[in-house]
Amino acid sequence: MNSRRTSSKERWSGRGPGFSDYADPSDQDDPQFAGHGLEPLGAPSRAQAAADALRHRPGVVFWSSIALILAFVSWAAISPDTLNGSMTAAINWASATVGWSYLLVTMGCIGLLVYLACSRFGRIRLGADTDRPEFSTWAWLAMILSAVMGVGLISYGVAEPISHFVTPPHGLAESGTVEAAVVAMQFSYFDWGPHAWAVFGVFGVAIAYSTHRKGNTGLVSPMLRPIFGDRVDGVLGNVIDVFAIIATLFGTTTSLGLGASQITEGLNRVMGLPTDTFVQILVIAVITIIFTLSALSGVNRGIKYISQATMLASVALGIFVFFVGPTNFITNLFVRSTGAYVSNFFEMSLTTPLTADDGQWMQWWTYFMMAWWLSWGAFVGVFLAKISRGRTIRQFVLGVMVVPSLVFFGWFTIFGGSAIKFDLDGDGSIGTAATADVNSAFFEMLSNLPLVEITSVIAIVLVVLFFISGADANTFVLSMLSSRGALEPAKPVLTVWGLLTGLCASLLLLTGGLAALQQAAMLSALPFTIIVALLGVSLILQLREDPHFDYTKDVRREDLRTGVLRLPVHGPARKPAASSTTLDADPQPEPEPEQEPEQEQPTPAGR
Repeated sequence: MNSRRTSSKERWSGRGPGFSDYADPSDQDDPQFAGHGLEPLGAPSRAQAAADALRHRPGVVFWSSIALILAFVSWAAISPDTLNGSMTAAINWASATVGWSYLLVTMGCIGLLVYLACSRFGRIRLGADTDRPEFSTWAWLAMILSAVMGVGLISYGVAEPISHFVTPPHGLAESGTVEAAVVAMQFSYFDWGPHAWAVFGVFGVAIAYSTHRKGNTGLVSPMLRPIFGDRVDGVLGNVIDVFAIIATLFGTTTSLGLGASQITEGLNRVMGLPTDTFVQILVIAVITIIFTLSALSGVNRGIKYISQATMLASVALGIFVFFVGPTNFITNLFVRSTGAYVSNFFEMSLTTPLTADDGQWMQWWTYFMMAWWLSWGAFVGVFLAKISRGRTIRQFVLGVMVVPSLVFFGWFTIFGGSAIKFDLDGDGSIGTAATADVNSAFFEMLSNLPLVEITSVIAIVLVVLFFISGADANTFVLSMLSSRGALEPAKPVLTVWGLLTGLCASLLLLTGGLAALQQAAMLSALPFTIIVALLGVSLILQLREDPHFDYTKDVRREDLRTGVLRLPVHGPARKPAASSTTLDADPQPEPEPEQEPEQEQPTPAGR
């Protein structure tokens, strides 16, 4: 046979279907196999290698983001009242005029992921066809649940259901009744279930496909190439990536502020420490150092182990409350509320305000929650892509949208349902405490159960671990986005973003407390309602051209010329490896050379 090794150029660039860098038509050293040859021998693509080579030299995206953030920080330090007034006016305008866009986009994300999971695209692997997951399913789910939005489990696990129980949304029930309990759980599921995880899933599958299958860098902008073309390599792409960084930063500072408030409230309950702003900022400073050091250790060590420890502690606390608390009430409430959520799904998903009171409620609950998830989209998407290489799109959708939603349904029912039952049978102390300060709701609920000193300490530890696991993942992603998409950012860049995250959270707390944190998240998410919609369209366009389906396509002369589809041109046709997808064609074999002894055909790159 005509034995020949694949050129180093092909191995390094990762060219061919599955990668953005296609074959050079002038290159006569064509591969000797049919199908798509996705994997570049495990080496990075040309774009990824270039980004990694320059990871110690941040570019225009890094410096532009730093400049905008420092300008914001300066404004907050010099004139906090002016900043607070401007943000309030902006968020009121956004809620009144385009708040509905948050609902439509999140609803569209659910529809897109359901379609991907049920269609032929669900078989596509996020990586090479021979890739398999790097992490076990348990470790993967633990990182998703704890690193993505774990602080919210403590901050809102009791506060949101009991708040809706005291003041039912849209006047759908009478306050303090069983009907109010069901409505409260419905809207808690709505805010923390598939709508949130679908946003993360769209970003995650798009970026995972772009990086692991197409060989692009870990940026948002390259995924929009089918729509904007080469303009994503210029100013437009830089603007998109800067938006992603700003939204990610302010979405995370909201979580940091909530986490600091929860930690200080817990320390007040256990040790009697004050809960003023100074203590909260001191907590942020200490935790910032910890999560920055954790981010420096990388995903395979710090983030992975902290996430697993956090999940074990969460499961233990949830089991304790379920069996020691009102078990029968929790079980019945879960079944009834889930049924109500499913039956009223579309009505809740598209409910918009028609009165001023409704508008105010939507602004501080539904609109804020949807905007919060959008502002987290890029961060969570990049992080999910980082840990999901080797999984199919169908596995990804189940693991990112379905499983976490069910876990959060159970968590909110156990803790929120227990609080509702205690207030139904008691004097309403938990609802009163939540109305005065949402940070006190979780610990007030625990005070109705045995071993409150121990469970309160566990809750504080959980908040700290959630705080660290979420913030160090955020720091890692911010560093990727500002380092040309390098998959292993430089340590100085990681340190800068860790410190800036803590600084912004502290200044926003000083400026306007929780309200300022929420406003920053909502405003930073507004441009992402457009970006995530474009991302969904771009993803479908690229999946339709994925080489996994080469065997269903008509072969064109242009496909053969560019290397998008490749047929054997030297030597006889041979049966491709099991991991490759081949063309539905019967190439005519050339006769064996009579004088040349048969040699073993080398394995093509990455096969």
